[in-house]
Amino acid sequence: MKDKHVRRWTELFPEQMEVRLEKRKKLEESGSNPYKNGYKPNTSFKYLTEQYGEKAKEEIGETPRYKVAGRVMMVRDFGKAAFLQVDDGSSRFQLYVNKQVTSEKGFAEYKLLDTGDIVYAEGDVFKTMKGELALNARELTILTKSIRPLPEKFHGLTDAELRYRMRYVDMIMDAEVRAKLKMRSQIVRYIREYFYENDFLEVETPMMHSVAGGAAARPFNTHHNALDMELFMRIAPELHLKRLIVGGYNKVFEMNRCFRNEGLSLKHNPEFTTIEFYWAYATYHDLMDFTEQLITGLATHVIKSDVVKFGEHEINLKGPYARLTMREAVAKYTNSTMDQVNDRTHLLGLLKGIDMDPKKLNSLSWGKLLVLAFEEKVEAKLIQPTFITEYPTEVSPLSRRNDENPEFVDRFEFFMNGWEVGNAFSELNNPTDQLDRFADQAMAKEAGDDEASEVDYDFVRALEYGMPPTAGQGIGIDRLVMILTDSPTIREVILFPLLKKEHFFSEEE
Repeated sequence: MKDKHVRRWTELFPEQMEVRLEKRKKLEESGSNPYKNGYKPNTSFKYLTEQYGEKAKEEIGETPRYKVAGRVMMVRDFGKAAFLQVDDGSSRFQLYVNKQVTSEKGFAEYKLLDTGDIVYAEGDVFKTMKGELALNARELTILTKSIRPLPEKFHGLTDAELRYRMRYVDMIMDAEVRAKLKMRSQIVRYIREYFYENDFLEVETPMMHSVAGGAAARPFNTHHNALDMELFMRIAPELHLKRLIVGGYNKVFEMNRCFRNEGLSLKHNPEFTTIEFYWAYATYHDLMDFTEQLITGLATHVIKSDVVKFGEHEINLKGPYARLTMREAVAKYTNSTMDQVNDRTHLLGLLKGIDMDPKKLNSLSWGKLLVLAFEEKVEAKLIQPTFITEYPTEVSPLSRRNDENPEFVDRFEFFMNGWEVGNAFSELNNPTDQLDRFADQAMAKEAGDDEASEVDYDFVRALEYGMPPTAGQGIGIDRLVMILTDSPTIREVILFPLLKKEHFFSEEE
């Protein structure tokens, strides 16, 4: 029953909402729609501040009649006059309401106003006796009546979960939150333009896959009713993008969402944004240069600084960036020699005491021990931008083997702040080798590894038609934005991060 749902919701209204609802009713009774439309501001508060903020009271003189609109954040009432602090999204500004100056209808509406209401005003700009800039409101009307009170004005939302769940309130109360999320948009825009300028074609590939592939991760499952077919939300667009390289596009990229059925952490959200790109006739060395130019360009054109602060660290974005093989990095950061790093027993000694079953640890191959030693002993120390190269072949099922040493692949990962931000390969284009590695993955899946993939026979078929030598890379947009905006958790840079479902009513209701 419709009435039941409306009744249940309105029964939750606190007393302050009842007062606001009564004011809304009075607006309606006076013939004023509390949800008006068609009122258009002709300037922003940021413009007014820039235009008049530095001028003395006497210099301002007579100004044009400006039309403004925004949300009321604070009211200082003096009976027959009031100052309203209003936020229009660009900045905050004062509106001055006075019974002698504001129209009779406008002043009557002011008397029914609450913080949180969205108002429209017309008037001229002046400075008060205290030198504060304000708009002398000749006309004032409530465009949208806010019936739910805002949080306490000086602290906003202090509960982290509420901040992310009610992002709209978080943004209303905290201009820094809005600025950070706006910075994300500016970073994304710059990255897109960088790829356009370098002659890459932006494409869109499927979000639902019949075979989960392109990375080692547990997928989300879904079902297509009409086809009676099990599908997976994509964990990576890689295999479809490389099909496009086979098809004749030499430079492609996609910036979009990926989905991995994993836990939540400071750096992980099950739904996240990446950019993946593939470049025919390039190598992973070309991509290191390309990535370094991208990050230094972001520093220059968006961040406007070569150095960003993250927590206690200062990260220098000005190149050139360090480039180390994985073995060199393990040797450097564990005070080992290269000969020791090449010794399996030495690696086991470095890993003594880590949180892993000793029997399982001892069963790992040298290549997997090397990667584990890197992850446990080195990663967190890579604060400055660093490229790590030469990954063991057995942990890189989609990478091209190195011609000189097939135990390693032509691959790098890009690190900042101790985090992996990008992952790149000279791509595997030998269909026989690819099929063999897919088969290894399929066997691991059958043995219980839910992050391993099945064989994608269509992709093998595509490679059999011939893919030119190609390099490809994925960059995590969320992590990159975290670092560039000093955000300690991924939820700070995602507009609406995944949260547990909110329950408004008990099951008995």
